[in-house]
Amino acid sequence: MRRADRLFQIIQILRRSTRPVTAGEIARELEVSQRTVYRDVADLIAQRVPIQGEAGFGYILDDAFDMPPLMLTPDEIEAAVLGAQWVAGRGDAVLANAARDLIAKITSVVPERLRPFIADPAIAARPSRTPVPDGIDLARTREWIREGRKIRIDYRDERGDHSLRVIWPVIVGFFDEKRMLAAWCELRQDFRHFRADRVITAEFLDERFDSRPATLRQRWKRHLAEKHAAHATA
Repeated sequence: MRRADRLFQIIQILRRSTRPVTAGEIARELEVSQRTVYRDVADLIAQRVPIQGEAGFGYILDDAFDMPPLMLTPDEIEAAVLGAQWVAGRGDAVLANAARDLIAKITSVVPERLRPFIADPAIAARPSRTPVPDGIDLARTREWIREGRKIRIDYRDERGDHSLRVIWPVIVGFFDEKRMLAAWCELRQDFRHFRADRVITAEFLDERFDSRPATLRQRWKRHLAEKHAAHATA
């Protein structure tokens, strides 16, 4: 790895971490010695990169630090291409188009030497089968998730029974052939997961639910963790 690339990777490691990162951890990821990491960090600090910390404690990068966002490595480009391939084949129509636009934008701004990693990547997502049609507008559902608004749905369960529910949408899960909507269900007073193809009708309400979207998502994650823990001990 070139030294310039290594310095960039140190910044990336610090940028993605929410806690101090030790020189040993950086050294293991980059496959270099800790002495090299100490020297590189000192050079970055000398170049006015706002890194705080010291040997033995760990390093953190100031949140205010910014750098050109498209200084991508070949691995990062292929990761983006792979993700976009998957979304283009399995996402709803709006997301699929966004994935294609993403690749076009990356292609237009990366240096010429990196474009073969986009045009002829060494990876590929498995071709998708035709997904089951959704009964709810997932693009609008994502907007309602971000805005913290309720949705009223007529839902048909696996037995074919219908029920009217008002839900607080949390997150949309994408699988190979179907999509799943996690939500707080006012009828059941609990979190439930609804298959998008089993939604008969959906009314997008103006009413907001009494929780911030991020807080509701954290509650859902705790619910899943508790449910998995219960199953593990059963």
